Amino acid sequence: MTSLDQLLFGFSIIGTVVFAVSGALFAAEKRMDILGFILVGTVTGVGGGTLRDLLLGISPVSWVHNPMAVYICIGASALTYFTVDLYRKRDAWILWTDAIGLAVFAVMGAQAAMAYQVPPMIAVVMGVMTATFGGLMRDVLCAEVLTLMRPEIYISCALVGAAGYVGLHQLGVNESIAATVAFLMGFGLRAAAIWFKLTLPRFGA
Repeated sequence: MTSLDQLLFGFSIIGTVVFAVSGALFAAEKRMDILGFILVGTVTGVGGGTLRDLLLGISPVSWVHNPMAVYICIGASALTYFTVDLYRKRDAWILWTDAIGLAVFAVMGAQAAMAYQVPPMIAVVMGVMTATFGGLMRDVLCAEVLTLMRPEIYISCALVGAAGYVGLHQLGVNESIAATVAFLMGFGLRAAAIWFKLTLPRFGA
């Protein structure tokens, strides 16, 4: 396994866990049972990657022949169900776990698309979709206002992470370095948006 493979594997595990936990914490806010936790957590954890694989024509999607991601989601969601009372300031946990997952999957989605030799712009779009679709499905399942539709900076963070990776890749930067820097770019922007309550200008505001 190359250093890039190791990095992407680590990113994949981290992203899947934190997205599953963020989904499970949303389920806690809706007072769901353990199956609800697992459903929302799993959809959040694998939703973006599923959309990416479908759009890239990968069949079956990755978690069908390698179900480790599903097992991770089930385990993380179930563990959250039994430990949810330990999470103080649950809203903050949701924000920060989602921020990590967003940045990770923006890079993962862009990297997977580039591996299939799609045009750079399409790779960026794929990164954004991979990063945001799981959270979108989580919001729908929990009957929440879509995070994508809120005024806070969100999609832009995925865009920065995905574009950062693609841009560095095109410049010939070592892929492990490109992935790490792109993650830090996406997460850094989202962290700043959360901390300083940054928003983009709204139409008619």
